[in-house]
Amino acid sequence: GYTVLRNLITGGFAGVVYPVNPKSESVQGIQAYPNVASLPHPPDLAVICTPAEAVPGIVGELGEIGTRAAVVISAGFGEGGDAHGLALKEAMQAAAGPHLLRVVGPNCLGVMVPRIGLNATFAHLTPRRGSIAFVAQSGAIVTSVLDWAQARGIGFSHLVSLGDMADVDLGDMLDYLASDGSTTAVLLYVESVTQARKFMSAARAAAR
Repeated sequence: GYTVLRNLITGGFAGVVYPVNPKSESVQGIQAYPNVASLPHPPDLAVICTPAEAVPGIVGELGEIGTRAAVVISAGFGEGGDAHGLALKEAMQAAAGPHLLRVVGPNCLGVMVPRIGLNATFAHLTPRRGSIAFVAQSGAIVTSVLDWAQARGIGFSHLVSLGDMADVDLGDMLDYLASDGSTTAVLLYVESVTQARKFMSAARAAAR
């Protein structure tokens, strides 16, 4: 959580960042709020780094105040078939659904959009700006590509780690990136395709 907040406030993002922490009045020199309900405005994007047990409740609170997107960095949502984690994943999806809140993750590195200075990840580098989008499930692959590209002066329009793809998947990202004017090429590192028909439709549209 510390690294994610540091990246958000040092990456050049011009928007407002609201830390939420029930134990501290300020975090890294920024006023903190004790809970989601106390935020002065609904955030466009929430980045959640809490233990998994707290995530469904937080997602529901965010949906109620009008937030429509969340990146869930947290792990513990059924990796390896753990029944309790799978139940938490279902609870998170159930909390997001009624509010049409879209979730990237869980168990992911996060999302970077260099064009707007957004680094909502715990990566150790800030990427250069460019026109290539790179999308993978694995955060380790994203950081490896970031290291490789940084040494060669290669920039990106987006770097996205999708993690366990409980909601937003490869097809959704392809649909979004195909209509993004700052992206001219999309690179995918694919481990699994969860909805093959949607993925193929999105890939055909992006190729056109």
